[in-house]
Amino acid sequence: MMAQTTSLTTRSGLTFTADVAGPAGGDLVLLLHGFPESRHSWREALPVLAEAGYRAVAPDQRGYSPGARPDPGVLSNYAFDKLLADAIEIVAAAGHDGRRFHLVGHDWGGQVSWGVAHAHPKRLASLTVLSRPHPLSFRRALQKPDGDQKHRSRHHGKFLDADTGRLLLEDNARRLREGLFGQDVSLGAIEDHVSILGNPSAIEAALAWYRANKGLAGDFGTIAVPTLYIWGDSDATVGPDAAHGTGEFIGAAYAMEVLPGVGHFVMDQAAARATELMLAHMKKHPV
Repeated sequence: MMAQTTSLTTRSGLTFTADVAGPAGGDLVLLLHGFPESRHSWREALPVLAEAGYRAVAPDQRGYSPGARPDPGVLSNYAFDKLLADAIEIVAAAGHDGRRFHLVGHDWGGQVSWGVAHAHPKRLASLTVLSRPHPLSFRRALQKPDGDQKHRSRHHGKFLDADTGRLLLEDNARRLREGLFGQDVSLGAIEDHVSILGNPSAIEAALAWYRANKGLAGDFGTIAVPTLYIWGDSDATVGPDAAHGTGEFIGAAYAMEVLPGVGHFVMDQAAARATELMLAHMKKHPV
């Protein structure tokens, strides 16, 4: 089943561009992308989920969707509680208000997913997070004296600089293409993501996620939702300490899958395997 691109308008009055696939009555799977990516991260997962009977919804998130782009100069527009609320409101706009659903997130979308699971555990049948470790495990790794995770995360500081958006886009977005996607991502996938992010208003809004939530701040605790954590052992930005420590913060069924030789952009490098894993996890924990 081919995905269709549609618009979902939420209670807050924002209109999100989303790729949707699968039967309208199927159990909902919400898929949240990371930075510097887009809804296109999930292009290979959507038809597989649809074929299995799920209603899969992959939005371009706040700031990435032109219709959901409040002024990034006002950082409160990108505060973490707003990013969480978007996820719940997108589910409602997709026709599943108040119903349980499956949540999948990568990178920043993973950070939001951890937050949703912490704030709304009863709403989730299952949680799948790619790359982004549990935030408390991540924080602990950042504070370790060996500095390995701090070194891996050094780019976060650069994202706070006012000049970063301009630098990422100059010379036909060379730094965006080469610097951020330098981990075996196909040219086709990079073009898809740059088609969303490769303009000043979108890149500034995407960077506002970092600027509004310094230190990737948010309210997190032990997760009471069945959780699958997928990590590539060649991830340049997330080290083994943060990744392997994630299970300590899950108070429900937990599985970690390590993908050998896969970097940070799991869905652009190992989409078939990751989709197979998330599908098995959802089937094990039905709505």
